[in-house]
Amino acid sequence: MTVPALLVVALPGADALAAALAGRLRCDHTALALHQFPDGESLVRLDAPVKGRCVVLAGSLDHPDGKTLPLLFAADAARELGARKVGLVAPYLAYMRQDKRFKPGEAVTSRSYARLLSGALDFLVTVDPHLHRWRSLDEIYTMPTTVVAAAPLVARWLARQLPQPLLIGPDSESAQWVGEVARLAGAPWTVMAKTRRGDREVTVRLAETGPWPGHTPVLLDDIVSTGQTLVAAAVALAKAGLPAPVCVAVHALFDAEALARLKAAGIRRVVTCDTIAHPSNAIRLAAPLALAVRDLARQV
Repeated sequence: MTVPALLVVALPGADALAAALAGRLRCDHTALALHQFPDGESLVRLDAPVKGRCVVLAGSLDHPDGKTLPLLFAADAARELGARKVGLVAPYLAYMRQDKRFKPGEAVTSRSYARLLSGALDFLVTVDPHLHRWRSLDEIYTMPTTVVAAAPLVARWLARQLPQPLLIGPDSESAQWVGEVARLAGAPWTVMAKTRRGDREVTVRLAETGPWPGHTPVLLDDIVSTGQTLVAAAVALAKAGLPAPVCVAVHALFDAEALARLKAAGIRRVVTCDTIAHPSNAIRLAAPLALAVRDLARQV
């Protein structure tokens, strides 16, 4: 089956992602025009012809409440204007943490958000979503989805940048992912034991003490927001006599003070994938994202 003519449309703040994808896909790209009225309502406009094309909306969904309505409006407009298919590349996919009803009356927002997006789009490409109680996106998303794994590119970066990395997961939940990166990088690995007492209060301890002579500790995590877990991990490593670590994460969901907090804790370098635009981005994912788009556009 041939791939329909593609058009990549940058959601607000995602111009670099759209340009990188379009370059890989050898297709046109444009920015979604967005106007906000004084009362907060949004007006979107597609400034390129879409009739008969596969429109690929591109943009991460960090801070999703302000991004989701323009996304839905753009998808609806593309269909009205004759787009053959409308897909989404969201390297960071929001509303995955609430995967059960923790207290009576709570919304299970991962399921609600999945219904919302599945009703508006033909396919979704994302990177390492936070799958905890859901085994896969197929459990809640009814449209075709592809999850791009960051592990191979993270492992490649480690192999090129650090001669003897020791990969350390900040908690037991990270074990599977850290183990996969370690396997691909040919590096030793371990995980720490974590106790969380609140959003900003975390303690961790190093379950193993090596020996790992000559190795550089690398703290690996999928999502970093406040950075408190990694700060606690860095303190624990220092107490164990290990050298200052490097921190590598997939999604840089940093709050305003997170990067300074990590550096103050003695972390010598912070590196992230470019799923969310941030100065720490050093691992580029446009190539596998573009491959996923091409495959899905051909299938659906």
